[in-house]
Amino acid sequence: MRLDKFLKVSRVIKRRTLAKEISDDGRVKVNDKTAKAGTDLSVGDIVEIEFGRKIVTLEVLQLGAHARKEDAERMYKVVKEQKIEKDTSFL
Repeated sequence: MRLDKFLKVSRVIKRRTLAKEISDDGRVKVNDKTAKAGTDLSVGDIVEIEFGRKIVTLEVLQLGAHARKEDAERMYKVVKEQKIEKDTSFL
């Protein structure tokens, strides 16, 4: 399954176009490699997403073309969440 579709179906990101933009901006890694929207995902892959000042790391548990709202969270497991500290060294 494509990365952008997984992010949308699993409801990690609300819209597929936004998932594509974030991926193509280099803010998503799959298994420690920068990933584009069309990157194929497999069960067990580790996805790292940079959301503003936060990095969320997920493990892919299930793949499916459709998921009800109640089932979407079963598609992944949050492995880690970390805040990005603001770099003030240039001030």
